[in-house]
Amino acid sequence: MIKVGRKSFRKYVWITLGSVFVITLFLFSQILTLKFDYDFEKFFPVDDPETDYFYEHRTRFQSDNDFLLVAVEREKGVFNEAFLRDIDKLTKQISELEYVQFSEGITTLEEQLIYPQGFTASRLYINFEDLDFERDSTRIFGKKELVKNYISEDAKSLCIYVRHDDFLSKGKSDKLILSIQKLIDKAPFERVRVAGRTIGQKYYIDKMSFEMMLFVGLSAFLIIIFLTLAFRSMWGIMIPQIVIFSGMIWVVGLMGLFNEPINIILTILPSIMFVVSMSDVIHLVSRYLDALREEPDAFTAIKVAVREVGLATLLTSVTTAVGFFSLYFVQVQPIQIFGIVMGVGVIIAFILTFAMLPALFYLFPGPKYVREEKQDHFWKRRLLNWFSIVLKRRKQILLFSPLFFGACIYFMFQIETNNYLMDDLKASEPLKQDFNYLDANYGGVRPFELAVTIKDTSKTFWSPEVLEEVNKVEDYVENTMGVLIRSSLIQAVKVMNRSAHSGDEAYFTLPEKKRKLRSYRRALRIAGQGEFIMSLVDSNEMIMRINGCLPDLGNEEVSRRNVRLQTFLDSIEQSGLVTYQITGTAHLFDKNMSYLSVSLVKGLGISILIVALIIGLVYQSVRVLLISIIPNVIPLLVIAGFMGFTGIELKTSTSIIFTIAFGIAVDDTIHFLGKFKYELMKGKGRLYALKRSYMTTGKAMILTTLILCAGFLLLVFSGFLGTFYMGLLLCITLFVALIADLTLLPVLLLLFYNPRQSVHRNR
Repeated sequence: MIKVGRKSFRKYVWITLGSVFVITLFLFSQILTLKFDYDFEKFFPVDDPETDYFYEHRTRFQSDNDFLLVAVEREKGVFNEAFLRDIDKLTKQISELEYVQFSEGITTLEEQLIYPQGFTASRLYINFEDLDFERDSTRIFGKKELVKNYISEDAKSLCIYVRHDDFLSKGKSDKLILSIQKLIDKAPFERVRVAGRTIGQKYYIDKMSFEMMLFVGLSAFLIIIFLTLAFRSMWGIMIPQIVIFSGMIWVVGLMGLFNEPINIILTILPSIMFVVSMSDVIHLVSRYLDALREEPDAFTAIKVAVREVGLATLLTSVTTAVGFFSLYFVQVQPIQIFGIVMGVGVIIAFILTFAMLPALFYLFPGPKYVREEKQDHFWKRRLLNWFSIVLKRRKQILLFSPLFFGACIYFMFQIETNNYLMDDLKASEPLKQDFNYLDANYGGVRPFELAVTIKDTSKTFWSPEVLEEVNKVEDYVENTMGVLIRSSLIQAVKVMNRSAHSGDEAYFTLPEKKRKLRSYRRALRIAGQGEFIMSLVDSNEMIMRINGCLPDLGNEEVSRRNVRLQTFLDSIEQSGLVTYQITGTAHLFDKNMSYLSVSLVKGLGISILIVALIIGLVYQSVRVLLISIIPNVIPLLVIAGFMGFTGIELKTSTSIIFTIAFGIAVDDTIHFLGKFKYELMKGKGRLYALKRSYMTTGKAMILTTLILCAGFLLLVFSGFLGTFYMGLLLCITLFVALIADLTLLPVLLLLFYNPRQSVHRNR
């Protein structure tokens, strides 16, 4: 670009701006096609045998997560005729809604009875023709399968179980939830809580849409505030914004063009793009304005700014993109997509910055005050003072740094790894409060799924010895694991046996006689026209499911219980009758966490290695490579130590912070080294080059850090805890990285880097 003449550059200006305008207009139209994605199954481990097994298991039976629980509270107790009639009406109305397969509650459930004479009968648990609350409550609480499934232990709420069609789309989910909500609003209930995948889908996507628009608005407002403070002119406000918002439009428009939906992690896309674009823009604009004070005209100032900042900004863009691209090694699809989208966004931000800004500088040379003020006394005085302090205190800085390292490493090892199903929502969110209530009163909303497969092909699930063995497993699952079993063949047979003895609870056991077992088998096979038995056993009667739920105890506690369960299952399997496989959606989320630490370290390691190689090749010095890495490892240790000290757990939403943090934190180091090398190439001495780099690059580093910290702080307004922590921790990262680059980096360069020796070795 230095060799380009004024006339050629003028043509470049109009061609560039015209092309960018047309592309931006086209990509803006593609934003209208953008969709939001709530599919949590994409957080399952990729290319994992257990994931494949789960999908096969689900095709045999049905989804373990496509249901709704509607809990209706009454503080004075549920055994009230008017209240029960309203519950009965609501249960029946919900069953008639579109997409609902069935709904059942305590007022619609019937107890089946089989009498010795052979005839059968059924009776409602709540019969409005013959109400006797003392008798009815005694009978209901005597049925193990009802308590905590349909009625709370304190009898202050009832639960309606709603089974809807599998894998409802966002539109169908919204329609179903709105229909249920209309029915609830018409009923005179004190409080109703609804939980399940469908309402979670609606809640999350609505919140994601709102927060994305919120972050766009807040980012725009923040940009105006900081550009006003930094550049004190309409020129300084408008020129950078054109580039920043063009970058956002390009990235989001490309997602729409390639039909890539916004997932829960990508809701922070506007804030990240604002941060990335602003960093490039501030460095180029700041250097251009400084050049305007020294050069005779705008064209010359543009050449100086691009020559001095261009290479460093290219390197920062590459290293930041590498940080994002390294997330591809995390075996979770939404995180991989986030890394790819943001990596591409970083490259786009760089291209637009250096394609548009020089053209805009040429058309709009700059505010008058810059050309009139030949010296920027405010920044020069303060940066000179800070540089002097760093030189005087270099021994203290070198002594303090290892001590600080050690403290951070100590607290880093205090980090705990844990994850909850509703982990990403703050405690104040209504949806989380509803889930917590159902967790406490109805066995939990965390699905539990155990597959049981016949190993001895001479046996079937109706063989007494097989039933006895599986019964032992169910007892362990209930009594030791704390699982509330909702449906299983064992439970169905026990209910049939109790029914055959006039509802006597003492007979809620497996039958002793094979003749009775055969009769129960026939009865279960015809129940619901054969659909009921198919929800428990596959068509060949070789695979059975045990379905239940757990409170959301966190994956650490559940994993410990699963380990104990697996040990028990291994001992049981020695009989050779059946094999057992823990599966289900919740189990796969837990499995994902086991991959997280390994893939995180792998991705971060690759990111650091690539960045180090780039710096080493560009500056052709191993010492510069090592020196540059040290101040950028510090921010990673600080946020790890901060997480350990404050109890912030490592989970899917917080794990990606480390790779992002490194990619962004290294930017200031590269800008500083770029200016340092440029001054050395002009023949300046090491100390003068350091001072000059500090004085010119320091201002841009401080401005970008302040603006970027403010940009990330916007994320603390999110209702998603993962987004909140990302904003907080990235702010800490940037602040620590700035301090390290303005204190430790100059000291390391002064004490351990001799450019003359480096040049001599290269020769």
